[in-house]
Amino acid sequence: MLAAFPLTASGVGEFIPRRVSNTTDAWDLSWTARLAGKYRAVFDVPEIDSGYGVWRASVWQTQYVDVLKARAKDCSPVLVLRAKGIALAMQQPFWDEYAIGKENAVKHPVTEQPTDRNPALLSSARNEQPEMFDNFALDKFIAHGGVALACDLAFDEMVGLIAKKHGSSAADARKSAVAMLVPGVILQPSGVFAALHAQDVGCKYIRAS
Repeated sequence: MLAAFPLTASGVGEFIPRRVSNTTDAWDLSWTARLAGKYRAVFDVPEIDSGYGVWRASVWQTQYVDVLKARAKDCSPVLVLRAKGIALAMQQPFWDEYAIGKENAVKHPVTEQPTDRNPALLSSARNEQPEMFDNFALDKFIAHGGVALACDLAFDEMVGLIAKKHGSSAADARKSAVAMLVPGVILQPSGVFAALHAQDVGCKYIRAS
């Protein structure tokens, strides 16, 4: 079992969850108060999968409005970006600098061709996709009230890319990585914690990628 965990020379201390920042002693759980809808769902996104996991959360809400005649405010979707899916939480400049698309053989969600773009952040304004898909993007999902959570343990990989390339200290690399998160994404102790706690507050669970 221990082989499945990223043990390092620092030992099991790596498993101790870090806090959101040095100025607070608690993780941000305020997102739970935003789940006021009658219909609540948590979409578990452990893979990049052309960004489809992110799209599915928005499609779910649209379908509940169309089919069940629910109001948009009656639907509370939660995304959990974890494992390889953590890359979707990073802004395009990060993808560009660290060749995320190439390293992960990412495919465009519409053309199914290789792409260097974050598939969860595509926009017709940049001629990246048809306009009909624009509202499925991660930034639009957040702007429309969706909750986007990210696994801090998986986020360490993003921090590591910065530290390795620039020779940064762990603290400086983490600060840089946090600045490259898509605005509105909330780090949680782990993706498992986020997915389970969303269920604690009434969300139904689905694996979305």
